[in-house]
Amino acid sequence: MASALKSTSVGGTLILTLSNPDFRNALGPEMSSAGVEALNAAENNPDIRSVVITREGAMFCAGGNLQRLQANRREAPDVQAQSIDGLHNWIDSIRTYPKPVIAAVEGAAAGAGFSLALACDFVVAAGNAVFVMAYSSVALSPDGGGSWALARALPRALASELLMCGERMGAQRLHDLGLVNRVTAAGDALAQALELAGTLNARAPNALSSIKELINEAPVNTLSQQLASERDHFVRNLHHANAGEGIDAFLQKRAPQFR
Repeated sequence: MASALKSTSVGGTLILTLSNPDFRNALGPEMSSAGVEALNAAENNPDIRSVVITREGAMFCAGGNLQRLQANRREAPDVQAQSIDGLHNWIDSIRTYPKPVIAAVEGAAAGAGFSLALACDFVVAAGNAVFVMAYSSVALSPDGGGSWALARALPRALASELLMCGERMGAQRLHDLGLVNRVTAAGDALAQALELAGTLNARAPNALSSIKELINEAPVNTLSQQLASERDHFVRNLHHANAGEGIDAFLQKRAPQFR
């Protein structure tokens, strides 16, 4: 069966399902391209307020297809470079997408599959989920932004352990380290991710978009730059209709209805 990215929706949440069961949901150019296309379409759809990335079958994502990588060794280097660029376009699209993106992880998230989960704003993982950067086991180095995300989220020694030693880490340990938001019972990751999405969907989309942008900017901004950006976002959001609704609802002790 060819790899595919299946798209459905529940309420205001777009569900993207990694579907490459013959190769444990390994990523490939077609899936990456479909991911970028799906996010581009959903960005302009006001009915979609969040995205959940999940999997078909028992495993979240095996990362790269080793058979395809072996075949690419017989091709010009540009062939693999173009494939990685496609993956990186998807990763960048997730990071810069103005709506919340949640990874619902069951089973293993390996290599680029781990990087894909790290690119999301939230990670909900089953208690038996396993995360591994296995690149060094096959004499390769990371892609998908895994080194970027881990080096910023963890002390150097732990990032080195994951990336150089290929150590497997469970969902609970990554939760303790701050990389996983919620740990669920096996089989419940998607349901819990959709519950989280529902909470986010009830909040003002423009405010969440601003918060995501501010989080993305913070590591590279000086304090003065971040303060200026916070001011600009705050003023713009205050004069948005949703702020009027939110403040009125709070004062009237009722649930707000954001658009």
